[in-house]
Amino acid sequence: MSADSVTTSDASAASPPLDFLRQMVADDLASGRRSEVVTRFPPEPNGFLHIGHAKAITISFGIAQQAAAGELGPDVPVVPARTHLRFDDTNPAKEEQRYIDAIKEDIRWLGFDWGEHEYHASDYFGTLYDWARALIEHGHAYVDDQSADEMRANRGTLTTPGSASPYRDRPPDESLDLFARMKAGEFPDGSRVLRAKIDMASPNLNLRDPAMYRILHATHPRTGDDWCIYPMYDWAHGQSDWIEGVTHSLCSLEFEAHRPLYDWFIDTLIKCGAHPRKHDDGAIDANDRPRQTEFNRLNVTHTVMSKRFLRTLVEENYVSGWDDPRMPTLRGMRRRGYPAAALRRFIVDAGLSKRNQVMDLGRLEGAVRDDLNKTALRRMAVLDPLKVVITNWPDGEVDQLDATNNPEDDSAGVRQVDFSGELYIEREDFMIDPPRKFFRLGPGREVRLRYAYWITCTDYETDADGNVTLVRCTYDPQTRGGDSPPPDTEGKVRKVKGTLHWVSAAHAVDATVRLYDTLLNKDDDDEAEPGDAADEAASDFTSQLNPDSLVTLTGCKVEPALGEAEPGGAGKPVQFERKGYYVRDADGGQGDGDALVFNRTVGLRDSWAKAQKK
Repeated sequence: MSADSVTTSDASAASPPLDFLRQMVADDLASGRRSEVVTRFPPEPNGFLHIGHAKAITISFGIAQQAAAGELGPDVPVVPARTHLRFDDTNPAKEEQRYIDAIKEDIRWLGFDWGEHEYHASDYFGTLYDWARALIEHGHAYVDDQSADEMRANRGTLTTPGSASPYRDRPPDESLDLFARMKAGEFPDGSRVLRAKIDMASPNLNLRDPAMYRILHATHPRTGDDWCIYPMYDWAHGQSDWIEGVTHSLCSLEFEAHRPLYDWFIDTLIKCGAHPRKHDDGAIDANDRPRQTEFNRLNVTHTVMSKRFLRTLVEENYVSGWDDPRMPTLRGMRRRGYPAAALRRFIVDAGLSKRNQVMDLGRLEGAVRDDLNKTALRRMAVLDPLKVVITNWPDGEVDQLDATNNPEDDSAGVRQVDFSGELYIEREDFMIDPPRKFFRLGPGREVRLRYAYWITCTDYETDADGNVTLVRCTYDPQTRGGDSPPPDTEGKVRKVKGTLHWVSAAHAVDATVRLYDTLLNKDDDDEAEPGDAADEAASDFTSQLNPDSLVTLTGCKVEPALGEAEPGGAGKPVQFERKGYYVRDADGGQGDGDALVFNRTVGLRDSWAKAQKK
């Protein structure tokens, strides 16, 4: 299925009519400054995507789709529009094919497709090299022999200007010769760099003669050993946009300070006569250049987004891997059972601004819950089983009852569940001396069993420590299906306030259930990520890890229909009635013995738990 129709409707239905990015694009189209919209998503293939990347993906793909669908306003023309997927493969020392494959898989899972427009920065290595030579020839770049430490020391600070390199005025011919020899592999790693010649006194540190190329003798996944000099991100990024005809380069806020450099490279190349698309007479279109605009990053409470800290979690075995359901990676969210549509909705609802935001995790869970409430099949599962024996049930008899698959979707139909004289209920659903407002089972109390019968507790057993080990009940045959019994001879109507889920002991399937909670105890109410230098209290973010972020329950009992659930991304989460939403684990995993394994996606709102807290 094409993602276009899905994600366009997501964006147009929930977002404000025009945020500042869409307004910018609409203005460009309405004024005739642009006759098409080309956006891009440029990931570095050195890691896995997380929810912050999902925001960038949703924005870039979503805006292009809305432009093509004419959803940017009544006075805005419908234009050709597309989004490019471009891998910024400029550092072969950290790049792997598995990351490229995972990024493509995750973007498609999120609901987007770039079609034929897959590119790599390495596609343009030859052009970038030629353009760098043009800058050298015109005195706008030079080869610097300083070490990295020397360049760092001479860069200056926010309050003091930098010091010019002793090689800054090196003649262009000499820099051209050295640059060619750098490319030929004559010099060791780190011995020389090519720098742009801009302004060592600029208040913007990015303009203080930034590096354009470094020497790195490493085999590239796509170009092999053809190159031993590789472009820096700021040089490759903007020029790749320009070569591809990107009209709107949408970046997160940390690139705002880089925008003057982005524009300087393009402006200066034009002055040097370089342009990817010249007319036959040598003229160029002044509008034929990308426009960089920034938007706020997305952070979520109780988690981290930094690749460095996520890598620490994986490499030091705080989590099981990049797809651990506690991780904010798209792979982790997918394994946890988060629907892509809910994630897109959360991102759209979060909105856009020029200030970084920290969204409450509860809002993400709410979006997931809202989506799954409409789509998830209902099933019964008992996570902490307590056996119930129905003393007046006919020996050996099994009743098959109709159970609704999804009350929000009539087309989902019903299923058959088996009912016998021995059942399991949740241990927390029985109390010997229940308090007020505990509308569940207790001595002498009557409750409704979901889809089945009304039962009344007549007796119970305990162990030496006083723990309840068995409950005995009677059932009312007139309440089959959970319906209310007829009034008695005096017209009195019997009522119950509690409805419990259950599974038949003779038909239950064993399961292991993993309960996932927040990754971090800290609730970030500011913009500093745990471990950020600006956040001294989080200098060791691992001290904030929640020791109860994963609780594994064994010995759970689930209805047989759950054995048919497909594992992981291939299957859909189901609702364990009264407990929450769960998905069978992606690895098809086996828990205790041959037990099925389920991961909790998100819990239900629990009114009794709230009452207990109060």
